[in-house]
Amino acid sequence: MATVEIFSAEVCPYAHRTRLVLMHKKIDFSLTEIDLKNKPAWFPDVSPYGKVPSIRHDGQIVYESAVVNEYLDEVFPTPALMPSTPHGRAMARVWVDYGNTRFNGAAYKLLRATNPVDQGPLREELDACLLFMENEGLRKSGDGPYWFGAEPSLVDFSYYPFFERFCNVEHYRNYEMPAGCTRLRAWVDTMKAMPIVREIANPPAFYIERAKAYAAPAQQAAE
Repeated sequence: MATVEIFSAEVCPYAHRTRLVLMHKKIDFSLTEIDLKNKPAWFPDVSPYGKVPSIRHDGQIVYESAVVNEYLDEVFPTPALMPSTPHGRAMARVWVDYGNTRFNGAAYKLLRATNPVDQGPLREELDACLLFMENEGLRKSGDGPYWFGAEPSLVDFSYYPFFERFCNVEHYRNYEMPAGCTRLRAWVDTMKAMPIVREIANPPAFYIERAKAYAAPAQQAAE
């Protein structure tokens, strides 16, 4: 019997995070795919918020991706995915929070802005987020290819799923990452090359098609 059961949805970047953590730690798990448009009646029993991911471990339910990932790192401590010092762990939590509250929101607001008038300020907001991640994050956190140096951390796995889906803003909004984001571009390439990332990766067309309903103008989405 699997050690952990994860309730997931392939399209969801938050569930993607936890699948990568499970795979990187080589935790034995079973996956239950949830149709987010037609959730089963029993789903609130394993996810009181009605979202993925949630996990069941030792008969207990844990939900919210950032919390789930820290839980997994505590219960299955090898390889460690948090820095070894209190300050390092605090900064890792800051960056996970920045992704959740700033970067992810900026990207999705631009993607959903079908009116060109609204897109200019939202492009600037996303530019600012990416440059902040470049200059205050990757350039200051470590010299290696990952966020905190030579080995991946929860921060890397928290951000990467959104960059696998970055093709959506590139496609629908003709958006390009700021030229100054050289470390960020290199980090994306490093993450894409990880075997566990390649194992469950989807091509851009997978995400572009699924984003069409809310990213494209109404008449195009209806086609």
